[in-house]
Amino acid sequence: MKTMTASELAEKLTKNEEVCILDVRSSEKYNAYHIDNENVRSLNIEKSNIFTFNEEVVSSLPKNQEIIVTCTTGNSARKCADILSEKGFDVTVLSGGVTAWKEIND
Repeated sequence: MKTMTASELAEKLTKNEEVCILDVRSSEKYNAYHIDNENVRSLNIEKSNIFTFNEEVVSSLPKNQEIIVTCTTGNSARKCADILSEKGFDVTVLSGGVTAWKEIND
């Protein structure tokens, strides 16, 4: 499984690279705080929809672009990334999740 550190993600954004971030936390947590930037396509699909592989919900994910999967600390993101990878998506896990992102950005 590919992983990326918060610093590596920040570097991509500094270079104005377009990224797709899938946040698998609850919508309440996502709405309270999520990784945002003008170059980020931010999606929130709760992990339960990935675990059950809700085809209708997951259909919003791009098949031809890397998807950076995140959660609070990275554990749920890894499980979701495993499932999505098996379904043919190009996924990378954000190591340390939103917690690691906040540490370098707040």
